[in-house]
Amino acid sequence: MDTASLKKLFADVKRGKLSPDQAVQHLRHLPFEDLGFANVDHHRALRVGMPEIIFGPGKAPQQLAEIFMRLAKHGHNVLATRVSGEQVRAVRRKFRKAEYHELARAITLTRDPTIHGKGKIIVVSAGTSDIPVAEEAVVTAQIMGNEVQHLYDVGVAGIHRLLARRDVLTKARVIIVCAGMEGALPSVVGGLVGVPVIAVPTSVGYGASYQGIAALLGMLNSCASNVTVVNIDNGFGAGYVASIINRLE
Repeated sequence: MDTASLKKLFADVKRGKLSPDQAVQHLRHLPFEDLGFANVDHHRALRVGMPEIIFGPGKAPQQLAEIFMRLAKHGHNVLATRVSGEQVRAVRRKFRKAEYHELARAITLTRDPTIHGKGKIIVVSAGTSDIPVAEEAVVTAQIMGNEVQHLYDVGVAGIHRLLARRDVLTKARVIIVCAGMEGALPSVVGGLVGVPVIAVPTSVGYGASYQGIAALLGMLNSCASNVTVVNIDNGFGAGYVASIINRLE
């Protein structure tokens, strides 16, 4: 339940369309619902404006599907990240309209298609190997009610590819940049725009990249002051924070 749903519930009680007892039934699972193996946080959308997200690894398929169902029953858009094939099949047995995003390794169910973001989020990848992380950011930002555009394979090894699309960058309110290797691209993008740039180091590169640590350290040392950094391969975290920024007045 979010703020709009809560206001509608109160209005229905005031107009007599809903009895107080019925309203209590709607509210009985706030702030959370105990499933025995999980406490589903239905109150999160009221607190922070966005519903709980399901992290797939470590959950049995039936557990993930049950959490997915309980969130969907409350009218939320639902997102599960890093899901396995078995988890996807378990969710789809309950929700045929759930959409699997193969590259992002995510599954979504859209209950509310409303755009909440005040502007556009642009997601950039340095190379094609960074696209899975970038797609996780795209799917996250989209399910949270944002207009999202992506710009892929524009890394510093061929910087003319990025400069040829500079007009796209200037239309963004927030930019997410995913890069592996030495992680230079966010600094370049940060120097071209006057909006927040969220850098995502990816675990892409040869031996001395240390599974993304080199890119992480490079991004943390960025000389572009509008660049901030999330953890290695954390496309979800970047999409979430970008969504929060994009909702600010």
